[in-house]
Amino acid sequence: MSESSFAGAPRPTLSALRRLLPYVRPHRLPLVGSGVAALVGTLAGLAVPLWTRAIVDGSIARGDLGLLPWLVLGVLALGLVEAGLVFLRRMLVARPSNQIEASMRADLFAHLQRLPVAFHDRWASGQLLSRATSDLTTIRWFVAFSGIFLVVNALTLVVGIGVLVWLSPPLGLVVAITAVPLTALTLMLERRFSRAARRAQDQAGDLASVVEESALGIRVLKSLGRGRELTARYLAEARHLRGTELFKVRLLAALWAVLIMLPELAIAAILGVGARGVATGTITLGTLVAAVSVLTYLYWPIASIGYLLAEASNAAAATTRYWEVRDIAPAITDPAAPEPLAAPVLGELVLRDVHFTYPGADREILRGVDLTVRPGETMALVGATGSGKTTLTALLSRLYDVTGGAVLLDGVDVRHVRLAELRRAVVTAFEDPVLISASVRENVALGVPDAPDDAIWDALRVASADGFVAALPWGLDTRIGEQGMSLSGGQRQRLALARAVLGYPPVLVLDDPLSALDVHTEAEVEGALRRVLGGRDRAGEVAHRHVTARRDGAAERRRGGGVTALVVAHRPSTVQLADRVAMLQDGRITAVGDHSELLATDPAYRALVSSLDDHREGAIA
Repeated sequence: MSESSFAGAPRPTLSALRRLLPYVRPHRLPLVGSGVAALVGTLAGLAVPLWTRAIVDGSIARGDLGLLPWLVLGVLALGLVEAGLVFLRRMLVARPSNQIEASMRADLFAHLQRLPVAFHDRWASGQLLSRATSDLTTIRWFVAFSGIFLVVNALTLVVGIGVLVWLSPPLGLVVAITAVPLTALTLMLERRFSRAARRAQDQAGDLASVVEESALGIRVLKSLGRGRELTARYLAEARHLRGTELFKVRLLAALWAVLIMLPELAIAAILGVGARGVATGTITLGTLVAAVSVLTYLYWPIASIGYLLAEASNAAAATTRYWEVRDIAPAITDPAAPEPLAAPVLGELVLRDVHFTYPGADREILRGVDLTVRPGETMALVGATGSGKTTLTALLSRLYDVTGGAVLLDGVDVRHVRLAELRRAVVTAFEDPVLISASVRENVALGVPDAPDDAIWDALRVASADGFVAALPWGLDTRIGEQGMSLSGGQRQRLALARAVLGYPPVLVLDDPLSALDVHTEAEVEGALRRVLGGRDRAGEVAHRHVTARRDGAAERRRGGGVTALVVAHRPSTVQLADRVAMLQDGRITAVGDHSELLATDPAYRALVSSLDDHREGAIA
């Protein structure tokens, strides 16, 4: 999502902070204890002016200095109590505030994993990243500090005004009168600040998206010489954010000016009224000194209200942004009454009058697809670019849900199967291989984390990746960089293919698995795929000896003993891996049959294969 996507977002209000309660409630005791420690420490400091009054109107007024040392030691004791309570407050609040942040981050990450691919298609990753990092840091700071002191300082102001009224009602009235415009101006500026805080956080997310896109695409950007354009885009986003932050600074400056000016006016008024009272004998000198001391002590609670309200506005905006994502209900979930798949899974795929339209689009991508892939069969799916081949494969494991019709696995609608069970049965190797910043072992065993090393090496041999992995400095333990950029395109694709075949799932979906391979490696991987797919070449059966027991006899019940495979093909050599070929055209399956048969009988298929041949020859040349 871009900045403009949030232009109509509602202004976050402090009531949004109530949504933190489920996370705060388990830690309420240490948090409340921290607040009590802060309040008692503050009130201990507020007792110092009363002690001063006793000194001025007592020992000094009577000229009795015998008690003076004890009164001074009492002030020192109050200071030590306040310091000890500050230490206690920090100790009490540190662990729960960090645990709240960690819990919220873990829940957000888990929720992002549950949300469908359609959600991630719409949201910029930088916006999600800023919510999971900077926004949660803002919330933690509010829980640990600004939220507690917003309450403590407000109570301190109430108690302080009460002390002033107790000392001298006229002096208390003077302070109460100055508090009215202070409150009104503070609330007005807070409303404006909250809108600016939300805008700044959204702009920070947009800026993070630009940085992330630039970092991930650095090779392309450098090769195309687009550094100037990306720098200009980055600077434009940074200028927007700078402008908003400067606007926030101006609001805070105005708020601080008000918060500093009004207490100063109150002190001046108290001195004027108090001095007259001392002169007329209606107020003692000690009372005046105590009143001025109380108001001076309240200076920080008053001045900090603006800062604390600004932090509360930031936290409210961060909380609103957090729950914007958390409130999105996953569109693809486990069924209420799941149906189990057959044991073992045979792998029959049936697409029955399948329709699909991307969210927000006005044109159907698939318009009544009917296709059956028999157990153990390899079906090649061909079609022109943009015909919907990749979209169709995404429906098999419910990365998207059909908008009409049904996808059946062994006679069971995939929407009636638990997602975990379905995605163990249907494994996809995508055309764009996605690798994580981890070891080769962790990348290959991503879907089967308990796979032994011999199984991983077998999968690497199948993908013709064992040679280059063995040559890496630490073999399977070699860490590959983010997105596997330290490897070639073909190496990344072979690792992704090894990940897909590890464990020999009942249904294997390959989205153009040979697109990034050179001619020699392509021939090796084709031979390995024939073994995996149960094709004509039976050599190399040892490569999957480790899964014989796991199959539990399923192999013998499948035609030819291989997995069921749907292979998106953009090369004639890939088509020839298949038992049958299905042609996708205009959102429908227009032809199904043997490769040779379709070449002889279907002019559209013949023209498509001819274009694939021309493309392949161009690639070789």
